[in-house]
Parts: sequence; C-alpha cells; structure tokens
Amino acid sequence: MPVLSLCQPPSSRPILRPVPSTPSSAVARRISSQALLEGKRELVIEHQGSEYHLRLTRNDKLILTK
Repeated sequence: MPVLSLCQPPSSRPILRPVPSTPSSAVARRISSQALLEGKRELVIEHQGSEYHLRLTRNDKLILTK
C-alpha cells in the first residue's frame, strides 16, 4: 500500500505525492501544520460525527479541542 505525503506548491492547495513504501507499522504519516492550516489559525476536523478544533496559539503552539 503506497504512503502519501502532502506537499504544498507556492500558490495552491496541498497535493499528494507518493512516498517510497515502508512497513505501515514502522512509520507514521507526517504532515506539516502549515500544510494543514494553509495560513489560517484554526482548522475544524470532523471525526465520527464530532467536531474537533485545531488552533494555532499566539505562541505558535497547537491546541486540539472538542
């Protein structure tokens, strides 16, 4: 099963690119917070019918709340 990585071109949305295959139990998928937030301070994640908010603080820390 191929592993995908998010890459962000300078002026568009992130795109997925294949990464060399490794055992899925050995390596976790890695995505930069910049690629997820796309220049915003908050992201809403929907998971099993609930909303979670990923926020970037003034001190550049990430907080995930339900």
